[in-house]
Amino acid sequence: MKLPNAFAAVVPRAKITHYLLSSAHRTGRSKAEFFTRFGFSIERWEELAVALVQHANEHDITQVEASPFGVRYVIEGLLRSPDRRHPRIRAIWFVETGEDRPRFVTAYPVRAKGHGDDSRT
Repeated sequence: MKLPNAFAAVVPRAKITHYLLSSAHRTGRSKAEFFTRFGFSIERWEELAVALVQHANEHDITQVEASPFGVRYVIEGLLRSPDRRHPRIRAIWFVETGEDRPRFVTAYPVRAKGHGDDSRT
């Protein structure tokens, strides 16, 4: 199953520039190190936003969690990156109750079971 309404998915600019690609963010710093290793940059933040929406369109949902506030979707798979090494990530999307547009929450690297860091595939 794919992310519902993935074509209308929203990736807020601040989520990319102030979190995922921010080397100054306390909890986002390690994510910034990861994503910049694959050619993403804060100057071209749109590339990561587009890649995240592509990721949602290309890969199946691996987990769904419903709550009174909405539905959380987890998607795992390779992320198309500027340097073409395509790391494996887990992306989290959320659709609020009464809404139909998925909103990007976060993303982080996924390690393969029984292997070292597979983020260089």
